[in-house]
Amino acid sequence: MEFSSPLQRVSIMAASLTGLLLLQAASWASGAHPCVPKSFGYSSVVCVCNATYCDSLDPLTFPALGTFSRYESTRSGRRMELSIGTIQANHTGTGNHYAPHPQANLYFSIRTYTYIPLIHQALQLAHRPVSLFASPWTSPTWLKTNGAVNGKGHSRVTRDIYHQTWASTLFLDAYAEHRLKFWAVTVENEPSAGLISGYPFQCLGFTPEHQRDFIARDLGPTLANSTHRDVQLLMLDDQRLLLPHWAQVVLADPEAAKYVHGIAVHWYLDFLAPAKATLGETHRLFPNTMLFASEACVGSKFWEQSVRLGSWDRGVQYSHSIITNLLYHVAGWTDWNLALNPEGGPNWVRNFVDSPIIVDIAKDVFYKQPMFYHLGHFSKFIPEGSQRVGLVASKKNDLETVALMHPDGSAVVVVLNRSSKDVPLTIKDPAMGFLETISPGYSIHTYLWRRQ
Repeated sequence: MEFSSPLQRVSIMAASLTGLLLLQAASWASGAHPCVPKSFGYSSVVCVCNATYCDSLDPLTFPALGTFSRYESTRSGRRMELSIGTIQANHTGTGNHYAPHPQANLYFSIRTYTYIPLIHQALQLAHRPVSLFASPWTSPTWLKTNGAVNGKGHSRVTRDIYHQTWASTLFLDAYAEHRLKFWAVTVENEPSAGLISGYPFQCLGFTPEHQRDFIARDLGPTLANSTHRDVQLLMLDDQRLLLPHWAQVVLADPEAAKYVHGIAVHWYLDFLAPAKATLGETHRLFPNTMLFASEACVGSKFWEQSVRLGSWDRGVQYSHSIITNLLYHVAGWTDWNLALNPEGGPNWVRNFVDSPIIVDIAKDVFYKQPMFYHLGHFSKFIPEGSQRVGLVASKKNDLETVALMHPDGSAVVVVLNRSSKDVPLTIKDPAMGFLETISPGYSIHTYLWRRQ
């Protein structure tokens, strides 16, 4: 792989809100401990954790100048295993050469509660700044045309008491009273869902035109004239299949566009929506508007099993999506639920899904799935403010790759091998030399090195 100039700033690399921060901090805070593997009969293993033991990594440090760190996870059971290599002055190899946080009324819940103590705990455990964003799912029923939290319904007309009430910043005010500030809010979670008759859970319908007018006339001015004027506003927060049309409708109106900082996308229909035609085209049309992946999970489709403990393929789905999104100008990626129970819930409409961490309360253990480690190959090594750089392959191969530079100029490359073949490769950094290595079949690696 050969580096080129920076292309895109990565403002956030995250998996879902408090869960990642709490559990990852606990798992990776102290000296390295190996995974305790357990197979449930799927393609790989989970790592078993309990109250007294969990696999962990040493605190992240960069290797000495002229060397590189390689972190490896494989389908066969390796988990974030560290090795050190030497950067060569000359190329000698023969392989491939490369030149969430919802706003109350939570979907996954069984009781009333507050997030605030958990968020404060996460902020205390985090070793770097934490950017919070919130996404509303539905309004109070009296603000909706159908009078219910679910099903087809929308808020009424713009510039009326209903819209203005829904545009109020009471949520942000309440959290600010507890010393919690949000980086961003979305206009509405999956606004297209509220246009579907019989939709089973919380929703609030918007067409592109309706969202445009709500932003321009109600939500945008309300935020701008509040004490939360620095909170960024993300439009869409729905399937990327709706791009670029949705963005064209909203951002063509200068009154709406001046309030929009970014476009949030979900991944559930990505198989119908090529990244180039959606993300790529949207970036071409609106290069100064951030793209942000705000929700993803596996096991949500009706033909899928909700939880598959130890599924390597589901981890690959995560890393493939993250790499693709980064390559098409997306600045961050969010997992929907970092931790669920063995059923894939709790969930009030029984829409059970899989999760990077599965908590078995009855056995007093939790299982860190391959998805957790695939996420970690990005979130642990790509801090906020990193920039993606170009990476050019010398010949066609089965590897998926992305390269970034940290704010301090150090480099990180993530390599995903979805094939069964071992692939020799050399990473060329014009400033440093050649990193010669092998990417085993069914593996993911993160490479780190200093450039000065």
